[in-house]
This record gives sequence, structure tokens and C-alpha cells, in this order.
Amino acid sequence: MTPIRFVFGLHLHQPVGNFDHVFAQHVDDVYRPLLDALTDREFLPVVFHVSGPLFDWLEAHEPTYLDRLGRLAADGRIELLLAGFYEPILASLPRADRIEQIRWMHDAVLRRFGVDARGLWLTERVWEPELAADLAEAGVRYALVDDRHFLVTGFAADRLHAPFWTESDGRRVALFPIDERLRYLIPFRPPEETADYLRELRGAGHRLAVLADDGEKFGGWPGTKEWVYGKGWLDRFMATIGGLVDRGEVVLSRLDDALATVPSGGLAYLPTASYREMESWSLPPDPALRLARLERDLGEARVAGPDGALVRGSHWRNFLVKYTESNRMQKKMAALSGLSRRAGDPAAVRRAIGRAQCNDAYWHGVFGGLYLPHLRDAIWRNLAEAEAGLRTGEGLAWDVLDFDGDGNEEIWVHSPAFSALVSPARGGAVEEYTVFAHGVNYANALTRRREAYHDLALERAAEHGNGGDGGTASIHDIEEGIRLDTRPPLDQDDRALLVDRLLPGSLPLADYTRGDYPVVRSWARERCAFTAERRQGGVEVVCTAVESAAGFTKRIRFEGDGRMSVSWTWEGDAGPAGSLFATELSLGGPLLLEPNPATEPWRFEIETVAKSERGLDRTRQGESVTFLWLVETGAAALELRPPRAG
Repeated sequence: MTPIRFVFGLHLHQPVGNFDHVFAQHVDDVYRPLLDALTDREFLPVVFHVSGPLFDWLEAHEPTYLDRLGRLAADGRIELLLAGFYEPILASLPRADRIEQIRWMHDAVLRRFGVDARGLWLTERVWEPELAADLAEAGVRYALVDDRHFLVTGFAADRLHAPFWTESDGRRVALFPIDERLRYLIPFRPPEETADYLRELRGAGHRLAVLADDGEKFGGWPGTKEWVYGKGWLDRFMATIGGLVDRGEVVLSRLDDALATVPSGGLAYLPTASYREMESWSLPPDPALRLARLERDLGEARVAGPDGALVRGSHWRNFLVKYTESNRMQKKMAALSGLSRRAGDPAAVRRAIGRAQCNDAYWHGVFGGLYLPHLRDAIWRNLAEAEAGLRTGEGLAWDVLDFDGDGNEEIWVHSPAFSALVSPARGGAVEEYTVFAHGVNYANALTRRREAYHDLALERAAEHGNGGDGGTASIHDIEEGIRLDTRPPLDQDDRALLVDRLLPGSLPLADYTRGDYPVVRSWARERCAFTAERRQGGVEVVCTAVESAAGFTKRIRFEGDGRMSVSWTWEGDAGPAGSLFATELSLGGPLLLEPNPATEPWRFEIETVAKSERGLDRTRQGESVTFLWLVETGAAALELRPPRAG
């Protein structure tokens, strides 16, 4: 029989904004020992993708690693893949930006290694049908997607061991289905199980088996360093598969060679899709729970079979609905990208926008992602750098537009020093307040939300076993084993600056901290009529409540240097005697705050409980600062100033 081609593909990535010590640790624990082992054993050719953020870090700190990759690539023993350079979800970008990101990567690979790469690692395997035309426009000839993308379309699993072709707007690319079974076997199961599976495929007449997955599985995920290297999994794997190669049953293959030699599977039009877990993670809590329980009722065997592919969650863009913080970053990125195009695409601005497109901070699954403040901070820091470059020479100005795409207008106030976003649909809350000199969005504090895994963790009665059957725990095994004794605190409203409420005078701070409290009246979600005008050298936004009868008016004044002041008026009998008018600021960084009349604020740390590769993490997301005045006062004011830069 003809030997089966086995593509062993690895994606190596660290996000923009990750800590230097994390990069260095992964070089020591994963990237270097993995490359050493593959080359020492001549387990080649293999397929590598090194993301742009990691590429840049290696160039600055470990250039000899890139030198080794370059020599192997020049000899044809490693195939290097493209992607968006800064590892964006391509579907989340303006179409011109998708092409730009891929060309950045192509040019970097060509310049550093002399390789004219034409294959593409599709970040998080997030596919949308029109991507085919954009990939072709960027010079991509073939890309990797999950076999699930085909299964949800109705393809039979036994057809998916070949390249397929698709098109959009008449532009074609080939698609390689990644074998999900191989993703779960490698490196978590004994190597003999992979060998048996490859023999099974070959015996059925298949010509191709494709693995492409995160390289961090080989020593970076919990427990894998000891399993892969300490307990010898990698040596056994290379010896076992190497034996199949020696006997002529398996050929290690590059993707370009497979495209040239394996007959096409035919034409395929794939829907919006990603891998199975991603589609469940993007669901809101209640549908996510229904999906988890449906899959449990169907049983593991049926979910793994052809029926399971038809049981689906949502798509990646739903993270922009699920998490307003993600949507705000993505819409700000797109808005600045459009401004940059109209300004002639300044190179430094384009690169800052590109870095702000790195995917990790925009979503949340089993890794921290959006829940990691340093990743969100990096997005906002790069957006600040880009906007500062675009605002140079402008004056203080504002735009009225539906900035976040939800059907409600916002006021975008900006100058060469700062950028702010006021939401009249939320009682005049300030959803962004970025000071360019600091590179900080002071409203970047994450809302404490209910997550489906909170409910599932509360339901679990016992720990999930790890590695008791001859393997080691995968990241998804760890996910299945998390537990909670009590539900974490949840917020009643999305966090922002200057969220206004009328609270009972007897409300304890402890109840307020937990988010479990009654309100007398809230403007947190009340639509206000608004005006914006220039006054005495500043810009004033005036929001007036139209639904309540409390006489609520809020004036927010911005100065050109970024200072902000706020004043409120309300009717003194808007609530029961002794109730408290409260404005809450959820701070992603320290601001100088001066209330009038003077009052001591309530303060507490905003802490979330979220999934990570270690289980559940408690993470400080910012600080809640709430100023309170007796309702009888009828008026109050607050000045906000960023600390001096440096």
C-alpha cells in the first residue's frame, strides 16, 4: 500500500503584552527542547508557525533560535506558515487589515529566512466564507482549518483526509482539515495509540493525516513538561512513528508536498465555524449550560460521532456581544484603522494598530484571555499610541456616532492628549478615558459576570481524575475538573466611569461590594437626551434623563489636556429621606479625584473568578470607587485628573 503522509504541525505563540519571563520560560521549557528533540532525532520534515509577537521577542532575546529555524527551513526540513503577523482573528479585522497582517508575516519570513511561504495557520481556526478571497489576495495558496468545519457542513468524516478547494469572489485557496482525533491523542495519550490510528487510516486507503495544534502542549500546559520530556513521551513518540517511517508505512510530510501529491477531496464551501470548544465558549451562560447538558445527555460516543457535529454553539464574533469590553476594543481598533487609512497609513500607526489586533485579549475560553488585565492593557496601550499619532496637530473635538454598533449613539471626545467615550444610553457613563501620555484607558476594569462554568463547577461533586489511564490530563480534562464552593460576586451593570444610582441610606458596604443590593433608582441603563458643545475652551456633554422624574442632569466637561470634571443636579425628593446619590467609578488605573461637597468614598477591589489553564484564578481587575451624597443635597460635582506622566 502507498504510505500515508503524516503532517506534524506546531503553532508557537505568545500574545502581545505577555510578560518577558513567560516568553523566556516557554523557550526553556517548550520551544528549544522541542526543536532540539526533533532535529536530533531527524524527525523531519515538520511544519512550524511562529507568531509575530513571539517572532519579535525571539529576534530581540533569542536570535539563535530563529537562526536554527532558518537553516532548517532553507534545507526544506521545516515548512514555515503564515498568519496575521500579530496573530489576529482575521474575521475580526477590516478586510484590508487582514491582507496587511498576512503580508507583514510573509515579508518577515522572506526577509529573515529567505522563504516564500504560501501556507497559512488560521488563528484559532476561525473561518468565515469570504476569507477565501482575502487569503488569495494576500498570496496564500492553502490554509489549515478543523475537520469540524467540514463535518458541520455535512461531509462524512472518512472523506476528510485530503486537501479541498474553496473560493470566494472567484479567488481560490486549498484547505487542509486538521484531524481532531490526532489533536487529542498528541501528546496526551501513549504514542502507540497514534501509531494504531495512522495504521487504521492507511488500511482504509487514506493518503493524508494532518496534525496542527499549539506547540505549548509540549511542555507549557500544566503537567505536560514532565509528561512530554521527563517521562519520555516525546522520545517514545518519535521512536514509534519513526518505526512506521522506517517500515514504509508513514511518510513525514510538508503541507506543500501533500498538496502536490495527494488527490484533491473536491470543492467545499464552509460556514462560519471554529473548533467545538470555541463555539461553546462564545455562548451566553444559559445557552452554554443547555448545550453542555445536551451533550451530556447525548453521551460521549454520540457527540464524538457524526451527529455530534450538528450540535453547535455560537461563532467567534459573539464574544463581541457577550463581552462589551471586547467589543469596545474591537470597535476602537476598527475606527482607528479607518482613520489611519484616510490619513495615508503612517507606518508607526499601522504597526500600533496591528499589535492592538492580537487576538488573545478579545475572548475567553479555557485560558484567561480577556480576563487577564495585562493583555487588555497592552491592547489599550497600542490603541493609545496609534490615536496619539493620528491626533497630532488636531484640536479638542468630538464626534457623535454609534461607536459600538448597538444602535445607540455615543459621544467620542478627543484631542492630541486624550480620548473619551460618553454613553448617553447609560446615563452619561464614560466607557473609555484614555490618556495618551500614560498609554492607559482608566476605564479598563472588567465587569464581574456570571459564566456557565461557574454553574458547572458548583454542580460538580468530586474532582475529575487526571492521568489514571496511561495518559496525562489535557487542558480540557483540567477544565472539566474545576469546582466552586460558592458563586463569585456578580455586577448588576457593566462597569464604566461615573455610573449613577440612588441607593438606600442603610445599605452596607459589604452588600454593595458583593453586587447584591437594592437600588432606589438607577441611571446605569437609562437613556438620556444629550447635547455636546464647545464652552470656554472645553467641550461639555450634557445628559438629561427623560424616562425618570427625578430631574437628573449630568454635565461632563473635558479640557484639551485631558482633565475631566462632572456635575450633577437632581431633585432633592428623588428618593426617600436619607437615601444616597452615588456615582461609581471602576478604575483600571489611579486617578486624582476631588468631590464637592467633600465626602469619603467607598472603595473595594474588583476581583473576578475565571477559568485558566490551571483551573480557576482570582484576578484583580481594577478598583471600584463610589462617592455618595445625601439625596437632599440635590447637587454634587467631581474633578478627575490623571497623575503626572512619569
